[in-house]
Amino acid sequence: MGMAMFRIFSQTDNKTVPASPDYTVLEALDKADIDQIHACGGEARCTTCRIYIMDGLQNCRTRNETEALLAEKMGFPETIRLACQTRIKGDITIKRPVVDKLDLEIVLKQFDNLPGTRLGQEKDLAILFADIENYTQFAEAFPAYDVVHVLNRYYQTMNEIIVQHRGVISDVAGDGILALFGLVEESRNPVLDAVHAAQDMNGALTEFNRYLRKMFDWSFSIRSGINFGKTIVGNFDTGTMRKISAIGDAVNTASRIESANKDFGTKLLISQSAKEKIDGLIASGKMRLARLKGLSGEHRLYEVEI
Repeated sequence: MGMAMFRIFSQTDNKTVPASPDYTVLEALDKADIDQIHACGGEARCTTCRIYIMDGLQNCRTRNETEALLAEKMGFPETIRLACQTRIKGDITIKRPVVDKLDLEIVLKQFDNLPGTRLGQEKDLAILFADIENYTQFAEAFPAYDVVHVLNRYYQTMNEIIVQHRGVISDVAGDGILALFGLVEESRNPVLDAVHAAQDMNGALTEFNRYLRKMFDWSFSIRSGINFGKTIVGNFDTGTMRKISAIGDAVNTASRIESANKDFGTKLLISQSAKEKIDGLIASGKMRLARLKGLSGEHRLYEVEI
């Protein structure tokens, strides 16, 4: 009686491949002339042969120790497996994300020491947007060299505070800072961390403004908005710039909340979802109903003292 054969359907190639229980998925694909990249030679020292299990995860044998160690290091969800280590006990459907040279370069760079999530994933995060209230006038009033120098000093000051509160700066644009909480370090309450960071950022302005008044006869004030929700995060690489980036409606909403401070004359506004995370921990002030640009309906925003 012959050995049982199972089927691997590759959505990427629109092809069904036979596999015996003794074969790894990589060996089965190779025998079917599907060129699955495996830069380390199938030794589980890279992740170039990784596959998404689209269907039939229960038919994959449990990760061996070698794969489990690498999966933990890279933050793999259960549905991402190494083809070179995975054996099956039933039919599965897969996708192959690494199919060419550019894919290979991207994956190999994920072994560098950039903090945060290496693969894109969806996570509940607190998102903080902060900008300088009177930055445009400052930028127009002084030479470019001075503006850049002051901004770098500002970013460095604020980054130290954000990091102290277990956050990470995802992006800066002009005078604006986008920071994420609950990503790099585990936090019991990312929203609380974000609020404390916003408060301390405003507190740091006292010293910062002493410098500004002395050097430029100027002072800054900060407006911030905080939201909490599902966010797609990952390490993005353009070749010349690498950063942790955040995508999704929750990020856009945080930006709109920050902008709403202009309408209400406030310094720190948070969303309903953020407020629910800090009820009883931080006093929230007056509730305001706001229409946020690009978003439908009215949104409950809450002022928090800085």
